[in-house]
Amino acid sequence: MIVRQFISWIRTAPAGERAEATRSLARAWLISDLSEDDRIAAEGALLMLLDDPSPLVRQAMAEVFARSSEAPAAIVQALSLDQTSIALPILEHSPLLIDADLVDIVATGNGEMQCAIARRINLPPSVSAAIAEVGSAAAALELIENAYAELAPFSWDRIVERHGHLAAIRESMLVLEGLPAATRLALVAKLSDTLAQFVVSRNWLSADRAGRMASEARERSTVNIAARSGGEDMQGLVRHLRATGQLTAGLILRALLSGNLELFDSALAELSGLPLARVSALLHDRGGASLQALLIRAGFPESTFAAFRVALEVSHETGYVDSLGGAARLRRSMVERVLTHCETDRQAAEPLLILLRRFATESAREEARMFCEELVAEDANGHDLIAA
Repeated sequence: MIVRQFISWIRTAPAGERAEATRSLARAWLISDLSEDDRIAAEGALLMLLDDPSPLVRQAMAEVFARSSEAPAAIVQALSLDQTSIALPILEHSPLLIDADLVDIVATGNGEMQCAIARRINLPPSVSAAIAEVGSAAAALELIENAYAELAPFSWDRIVERHGHLAAIRESMLVLEGLPAATRLALVAKLSDTLAQFVVSRNWLSADRAGRMASEARERSTVNIAARSGGEDMQGLVRHLRATGQLTAGLILRALLSGNLELFDSALAELSGLPLARVSALLHDRGGASLQALLIRAGFPESTFAAFRVALEVSHETGYVDSLGGAARLRRSMVERVLTHCETDRQAAEPLLILLRRFATESAREEARMFCEELVAEDANGHDLIAA
């Protein structure tokens, strides 16, 4: 009886009053102990109100039903497809929407709708993949910052591919602890390319010089990222480097000259097609023949063999690097010994010598920076002791 009176009254009531009455009816449907007949009548009235000309009425229903798993499914479905302001709370919170519904709305909805879905708790990989594939940059950013969203590795890569040129996307992704090394490297590549295009557009550098500097920055970042990787993450990084044409002799020599033997071993295993354990055993038996056979199998030019042999000998003499920073920086003593040897080796090609001279300059500057930082730190400590 009450529902019949409600339906009769609502036909002529003002929009604001209709909205409040609708809110009350929706709450009653969820929490009141209605009889079966009244419950059926209330649901019918609410379904009728989906056609109300005022968005305030449908907004009231959306706000009440958004978080409830007991809400009428048909009403929730209709509200999720309503105009944006009405659909948003449903899209962000309703447990009644299935993955297929959400994927479809990501594909057909606007940016605000995509953002609302990206904020959902326990967002499954399929919906995350849809946002990564077709979502706006704002939706991708919401997805990255949603600690409850599950993303497959290919979804991370797709976000980088589509939006990695945007600073906000890069910054949000780079602070994530569990980001795959390959994805982290792809972000760095986006950044270096963006910077290179910027300096060229301003006529600060030629395109060739900017490209070379960007390539060098990517190599340094690669070794730096690799120093923080291991196991499957390292394997994924090496596969990414090979797929993108970055697993070059120069990069692998840089890894060895930085003391990063894990990256060196993994790279040769990838290029030679041999198991990693087998490659490690061959490399560390202190025999030159094994190294040469691996380099040949990996497709390296003969002119680089001596550089790798001397670098590996020095690496065996000096031992493993005991810090992340050490495994990312070129070690000056190693670089200079390899350079000295190659300068007297007639088989060493000019490009290799140019590369080694560049490494020597870089390692010398890095060592000088570290020396100055240590002096400043010692001076600061001395002042603290005097003051105490």
